[in-house]
Amino acid sequence: MSDMVSAGRSAGVLFPVFSMRRKNDLGIGDTRAVKQCLDWFAAHGVGFLQLLPINVTGSDRSPYSAISSVALDPLYLDLEQIKGVGRATIRRAREASGIAHIAASVDYATVWKVKSEILSMAFGKFCKSGGDEGFERFKRSQGKWLKQYCLYRWLIDEAGGEEDWSLWPEAFNTQEGAYRYEAKRLRKDRAEVRTAQNYYAWEQWHAFAQWEGVRAHADRVGVRLMGDVPIGVSYASADVFFEPEWFHLDLFGGAPPETEFKADAFTTKWGQNWGVPVYRWDVIEKSDYAWWRRRIGALSSIFHQFRIDHILGFYRIYSFPWHPRRNAEFLPLSLEEAARETGGRLPGFFPREDDTMVHKALNLLDGDKYIRAVREAAGDAEVIGEDLGTVPDYVRPHLLESGIAGFKICHWEVGADGNVIDGSAYPECSFACYTTHDMAPIRSQWEDYRVAAEAGDRVAEAKLKAISQFAGLPVMRKGKAYPAFSHKTKHALLDALMGCRSRYAGVMINGVGDSPMQINFPGTVGDQNWTYRVSWEFEHIPRWMEKEMVTFEQMLRKHDRWRGA
Repeated sequence: MSDMVSAGRSAGVLFPVFSMRRKNDLGIGDTRAVKQCLDWFAAHGVGFLQLLPINVTGSDRSPYSAISSVALDPLYLDLEQIKGVGRATIRRAREASGIAHIAASVDYATVWKVKSEILSMAFGKFCKSGGDEGFERFKRSQGKWLKQYCLYRWLIDEAGGEEDWSLWPEAFNTQEGAYRYEAKRLRKDRAEVRTAQNYYAWEQWHAFAQWEGVRAHADRVGVRLMGDVPIGVSYASADVFFEPEWFHLDLFGGAPPETEFKADAFTTKWGQNWGVPVYRWDVIEKSDYAWWRRRIGALSSIFHQFRIDHILGFYRIYSFPWHPRRNAEFLPLSLEEAARETGGRLPGFFPREDDTMVHKALNLLDGDKYIRAVREAAGDAEVIGEDLGTVPDYVRPHLLESGIAGFKICHWEVGADGNVIDGSAYPECSFACYTTHDMAPIRSQWEDYRVAAEAGDRVAEAKLKAISQFAGLPVMRKGKAYPAFSHKTKHALLDALMGCRSRYAGVMINGVGDSPMQINFPGTVGDQNWTYRVSWEFEHIPRWMEKEMVTFEQMLRKHDRWRGA
């Protein structure tokens, strides 16, 4: 672990790796871009860089639906660091693919085609060179998870690219069948099978080495790395296929119905069905939390602090008795019709609701046990809990008592009198912000609420009032319109955020740079999610963006959040 002291009172910026841009990249941010970002943040006193999950994902590219709880996404590899890949190779690939001209967003299909071709070429050279003892040591040190992951990736290839093991051919869609199938293929094509599986281990060798290099760079420049640990893993994952004992395979975690997300009818009616299998915590507990220890331990060499996604799920989690692929089937059904389809089961909190004092007490005891185990696995890394959503009354006091900073979405913190709670009243152990990756940037929120308020929407007007109150801006009286969002508005909002009592204050890069682009639209699948990229390169940060960062730095100094203050 690093000798770096605790973050103390600090500020950070959420900047997903895929959103970063550097000169001559391959259409997506990478580990070199992360180092450049750290240098930029260090120059302006930013205390931490907050990232979204960096585990390898499936074809939907959601960082919160990983196909391995440990493996890192090779999309983020800086190919210039890999032996056998020269700048000329990368230049030719950029020109041939046209990737250099894709300005606005990440084209994952093109990015992966280009990167995988170059990686395959480099791996071929690696094999011809006789390998590397460091690679062999890496494979031995990682143990079971790496072997299972590589086998899983090879089986995906054998299934024609199908990631969901439940849809694989009968010959290998069970664990026993997979091992038999592998043994049969090894007898016939041993060198080919081993080489194919070794390729995926080789990717991970480079990924872990590069990310540990990012951590070392962060330590040198004094900016902390904040990771993100999703509440679950994808049903279509190596973990679920090879270690099903940790999961309920007929229950899928998610969130209750939410009228805020009007873009998706299913979310509004039934909730979010994330497709992550619910944990069998009783089995995990008997193993002394071996799966969670491995998961957290693998990231502890990279991150100084962790955001635990949907920490509410450690107490109880909203669950669906059907796989997300059946969502469309259930959308038009009534409760009674849905119950007939599921044998009487309906979406609800598992293992129990918060409907009685006894149930609340049991949920609290469960959460306490599981969160303690995660904190122990995290070692010296600080744990932050994303506690947004339907929050039971016992969760936030428990997190505070446990020393885990929970989230404060400033304009959501409204008192019984209808007025927004002043940031000076926040607990010190908290993480304050206006938005997360699942929300529109504050500029877009302001404008949407303003337009709706002018049309007579009282809810939108109340939200604008809360934002204005928190920032010390004028609260409009009846008959007057709120002003359009401006630099003055933004700077007042940032100043109020940095001035609150919370230990951590966070903004998103699209908020600092005034971009209206949203990173993810919950409840939807498509190219509108996880593809946002900034329009500028770290080597050529435009004057207007640098000016915004200077203003941000002044606020950090003013409110004792400047790195090293």
